[in-house]
Amino acid sequence: MASRDGLSVSADDYAAAVGARTQLVIASHVYYTSGFIQDLAAVAEIAHARGAYCVIDAYQGTGHVPTNVHGSSVDFLVAGGLKWLIGGPGIAFLYVRRDLHDRLRPNDVGWFGHREQFAFQTVFDYASDARRFEGGTPSVAAVYAQDAGLDIVLEIGVDTLRDRQLELVSDLVGRLRTGGFAPRVPADLNRHAGIVTVPVADPPAVVAALRRQGVIVDSRPGVVRLSPYFYNGIDDNRAVCEALGRVVAAGTPAG
Repeated sequence: MASRDGLSVSADDYAAAVGARTQLVIASHVYYTSGFIQDLAAVAEIAHARGAYCVIDAYQGTGHVPTNVHGSSVDFLVAGGLKWLIGGPGIAFLYVRRDLHDRLRPNDVGWFGHREQFAFQTVFDYASDARRFEGGTPSVAAVYAQDAGLDIVLEIGVDTLRDRQLELVSDLVGRLRTGGFAPRVPADLNRHAGIVTVPVADPPAVVAALRRQGVIVDSRPGVVRLSPYFYNGIDDNRAVCEALGRVVAAGTPAG
């Protein structure tokens, strides 16, 4: 469904789109093109009222946005280490609501999901707990990298990370506006995560020009995407805003 404001999809829009024939409602916890935080409890309530399940893509939220899967009543939540859990690629996580463990049988199975994994039986017998949703042998190197990333996140604490994120984003948004830019953020930054998108002409050229100045950011259609995290500081915000101003004023030379 299309966003009305270019930032989010409202609960009303979900309610209008979900009907009696809907089996699964899919939503992002944090939208990767805007940084807006979706109300997970509202999405789950809409899905359940119509007899559907809901699955949440939380890749852009897990690690720096506190998430209560039990309180929101979501059925499934998927996340991974590539983003804010600082674990790198190759590892993903799946949460399945506990009362669904016995009711659901995945069609795509792996030997880690077998009740007696090392019995090597020819007939598949589902594990009785959440292990039934596991696949085959994971990428072991990725597991070690993710374990190290989780240690850092848990040592700092998600609530502390969130507080620091809001501090950095608030400062960054203020500096961008002072510099004449129009960052795409909601009025209430508490509904916003760590992604700040800035409309510019020719975003890939802007990203390339910033890279030549030692500033590493990303682009999405129509915007440059900035993503400060706890290891950044106010000086980084100042540097990226000054560099962005210089690049835009110079006409964003490509190459």
